[in-house]
Amino acid sequence: MSRYGAHRTRTLRFATLALAVLAGRAGAQSTQGPPTPGAATPGPPASAVRPAEPTGLSRFFDPATAPILPIPEIDHDPYSGTTLGLIPTYLVNDEHGQIRQIIAPDIIHNEFFGWGARARFFDYPSANTQWFIVAGAKQRVESEFDGEYSAGLLRDDAWSFSLSLVYDRSGSPRFFGIGNDTHLSGESNYTDQQKFIQWSLGRNLSQKLQVGFTNRVRQVQILPGAIAGIPSIQEVYPGTVIRAERREILNRLYVDYDTRDDRITPTRGMEWVGYIGAAAGTDVINGDLYSEAGIDGRKFWGLSDSSILVGHVALRYMPRTAHTAEIPFWALSSVGGDRAVIGGDQPLRGFGAGRFVDRNSFSASLEWRKRIASINAVGTRIALELAPFLDTGRVFSSAGTDPLSHLHKVGGIGFRGIASPFVVGYVDVGYGSEGAAVFTGLNYPF
Repeated sequence: MSRYGAHRTRTLRFATLALAVLAGRAGAQSTQGPPTPGAATPGPPASAVRPAEPTGLSRFFDPATAPILPIPEIDHDPYSGTTLGLIPTYLVNDEHGQIRQIIAPDIIHNEFFGWGARARFFDYPSANTQWFIVAGAKQRVESEFDGEYSAGLLRDDAWSFSLSLVYDRSGSPRFFGIGNDTHLSGESNYTDQQKFIQWSLGRNLSQKLQVGFTNRVRQVQILPGAIAGIPSIQEVYPGTVIRAERREILNRLYVDYDTRDDRITPTRGMEWVGYIGAAAGTDVINGDLYSEAGIDGRKFWGLSDSSILVGHVALRYMPRTAHTAEIPFWALSSVGGDRAVIGGDQPLRGFGAGRFVDRNSFSASLEWRKRIASINAVGTRIALELAPFLDTGRVFSSAGTDPLSHLHKVGGIGFRGIASPFVVGYVDVGYGSEGAAVFTGLNYPF
């Protein structure tokens, strides 16, 4: 269960702003009303009169028949700026029209780091086993490799297993200091270079209940910032950087109770995860770094055949360490960004990733997922979804602090494309006290 990692790699952006392009065609291509969430979408009746399918070169310009869909990439991130590019996307479907493989290289240009290219290969041999590889680099500073293998996802077998290998060099992260009330005036930039291997082994007591163990070995280097006009972290927080150069070995025990009807596109049920863990350095100087304990839960209520209400809450404490300042800042609890990582970053979609950091954190989100149409694209059926949302969260240093006080609040709306059973692409636009933020990526935020 790789979700139990907490690394700050860039989201696997998959051109989900192209959903707007697909949505523009929905009226002409939709053959029925909104589908039931999580259910297979039946085709039109055999007696229905179908328009003639395009042939020759013209079929490349129709999403319903194109073997390769050239998707424009338009990505604006609060920290990494604007990225433009093109993703020629090739999907391999089974006899039921469900996606089994995605091949999606791209060519991109980022305003800070220049031209770049990435290769992506996602493979879904079954609902029980999945794996992917993503690798790429830009002209300046940034490069990445991310590989993951997961088996036993359905928990039908006695054991579930996952393995992740990650190398990431990102020049866009920001640090504003430690605390819930840090200001934009304290902004600094740094280059985050890290590599780690992580594996998890879960014992399935039933399909609903799993107990497991996660191990991660990680090396982190905090290098000078690379974005003009923003001071480097070494200039603003020199002591923080010295403590951040660490090697970390994390061991975590968890209990996962999961009644959701689907792991990727759930429509009902809930999941609750409780965990405890401890991290140590790999030498005497580093010593014990920190301990952790937390709970993470999500609940899904079906409101109708085409809409659900989703709630998420997470609370993390770091009870054992000499002083907050002795913990590497990248290991502290944090809120900000678009992803909920169990034991790691929590969403606050009007702020950049890790905007607020401290020893402990609380996060709560609520969103309404409403399916509005479905279309054919690249030989598969894609459901389009709107999702108004509300995020709240905070960080704090003392265990005695009320986690529900002095919350940061964000409101916004999400646009999603769902190609059941394995793929969800999203664009989330949030607004908080520091303005608007836009995020894109794969899979639901929580």
